[in-house]
Amino acid sequence: MHIICFGPGPKFKGGIAQYNTALARALCDEGAQVTIVSWTQQYPAIIPREFVDKASRSSFLEGYDIPVHYLTNWNAPSTWRITAKAIADLKPDKVILQWYNPTQGIPLNSIAAYLRKHTQAEILFDLHFVAAKEQSALDARLTRMALRHGHSFIVHAYKTAEELKALFNSEEFGLTLTGQRTTINGQRAILKLYHPIYSLFKPDPAFDKEAWKTEHHLRKHVFLFFGFIRKYKGLHHCIEAFAQLAKQRDDVSLMVVGERFWQTVDQSKFSTKVKNVVFGTLKKLFLKKADDERNYDPLAMIDALGIRDRVLVVDRFIPNEDVPPYFQAADAVVLFYETATPSGVESLSYNFKVPAVATRVGHFPETITDGFNGYLATPKDITDMVRVMNAAIDNPIPRENVVEATKNMSWANYAKAILAS
Repeated sequence: MHIICFGPGPKFKGGIAQYNTALARALCDEGAQVTIVSWTQQYPAIIPREFVDKASRSSFLEGYDIPVHYLTNWNAPSTWRITAKAIADLKPDKVILQWYNPTQGIPLNSIAAYLRKHTQAEILFDLHFVAAKEQSALDARLTRMALRHGHSFIVHAYKTAEELKALFNSEEFGLTLTGQRTTINGQRAILKLYHPIYSLFKPDPAFDKEAWKTEHHLRKHVFLFFGFIRKYKGLHHCIEAFAQLAKQRDDVSLMVVGERFWQTVDQSKFSTKVKNVVFGTLKKLFLKKADDERNYDPLAMIDALGIRDRVLVVDRFIPNEDVPPYFQAADAVVLFYETATPSGVESLSYNFKVPAVATRVGHFPETITDGFNGYLATPKDITDMVRVMNAAIDNPIPRENVVEATKNMSWANYAKAILAS
């Protein structure tokens, strides 16, 4: 079986690139022939961000015979046809399209429509969400425009399945938990799976946790916020809750490790200033003011709350090779999100057997059993967040509980469900 995994290739930053790479590897491990077809530029050129990983020194595809073709430029419509034809020429059995941003509905509408007409392949949209975290007036239209071409859909949470049904409110879908596509009266299938555990990052068996904590001036109990700093991830809640926790006890530290989402390019460059003006104008036209997070700066709270000596801040992109120590030093990851679709950070933490403290939003109640493999707090309730952080210290989650809760969330099981027919 020949599978095309369309999405950002391994040269890009972020969880979707890692996810697409891990998916390709898993399908290959199950005996499929796999090709990654990638963007060269995923978004409109006016967006003032750097998306390419220029720091990592190794490739997650080492040891795998998986070709990667960088073909698709959002800003060059001629490449959309080139991409669709290149995929069709490979005569795939399945094409899996990573869906994670409504703006991509424009090129993916063109690509998916061509593939529906010119191939016999099953078109699967792998939905990381349907309702965007920053809602614009065009999001639903762009999303519907592309997803109408899908034969089947993969979701990682029931919430996403409900969002898909709401998007096509006159259509009935067949929901499956096993990957079987047998549906009633030709209904399109929703494969309700999960976000697999990231096994791309390997723990260092020789890691000296106490020595590393001493070197980085960390105290006995260490909480970790990891990944891109985005408003919906609630770092402002995390810092405020930790500040209150630090008033109650002197044995806690917080690590904030990740890149400021809108601060990845030189802000003094003329080209960046132009992009900021144009992009800001478009955001004002299409986004609610509350959804524009370009001035979101929760790290300023650290000094304002007087906890600088308790917080390790590493505000840059972390190369693949440098990720493991942060998770191996942590006692719990903090996921005090305001809204959530399946979290790559959560899946990454499970690879290191690290429990989570999270809010009861999105899929977290589906993957975290309160008191067993993590603790759940009321969203936007700082007092309750402090409570679960204390609970994680006073009644620590056994690491074997994390393993037990995630034993079926492997990439192998995930790939088998996709390959089922």
